[in-house]
Amino acid sequence: MQFKHVTLDFDGPVAILKLDHQEVMNAVSTDMLGGLGDALDAIDEKRAEVRCLVITGAGRAFCTGANLQGRNSTGAMSSGKGAGAALETAFHPFLRRLRRLHCPIVTSVNGPAAGAGMSFALMGDMILCAKSSYFLQAFRRIGLVPDCGSTWLLPRLIGKARSVELSLLGEKLPADKALEWGLVNRVHDDAKLWAETMKLAHDLC
Repeated sequence: MQFKHVTLDFDGPVAILKLDHQEVMNAVSTDMLGGLGDALDAIDEKRAEVRCLVITGAGRAFCTGANLQGRNSTGAMSSGKGAGAALETAFHPFLRRLRRLHCPIVTSVNGPAAGAGMSFALMGDMILCAKSSYFLQAFRRIGLVPDCGSTWLLPRLIGKARSVELSLLGEKLPADKALEWGLVNRVHDDAKLWAETMKLAHDLC
């Protein structure tokens, strides 16, 4: 099933939700958020059949955060002026729907997960990563505090000191270090990530 910058497939009881706007490394626009909402509606329609949701990215990135460029972007985020409204009306409702989902969520982080994309990745009940992937709290680069749940999620996953370090310094956190810190569950060779993701998803089903 194709939605705006999002694809949704089903492998038996596993729903596979893929962020798919490769030209901008799957950065999230208002269009994509609409597509994500439509995909969750389709999953709700199959609620009795779907027993696990996998979220991943198309191409070489998982998600590089909010799309701050072009028409139908979340460009107001870059100035800070409309950031609160964009979060409350678009990003947060999607994230809350994920937390209320009836089944486990596996995030398969196949590449960079930056800004809001890092938050999306951390919404998984199980978080799997490719060895080449990394996490980045990119908000300092546009003068915003971390959003999309980062300030709540990170201290609970890796503690205050490491959360503050990631947020203030904006340094890349490689997958192996994320595993060492307890931020993610498993790290796999890039070529094996998808097979391991689907194996875990079906085990959960």
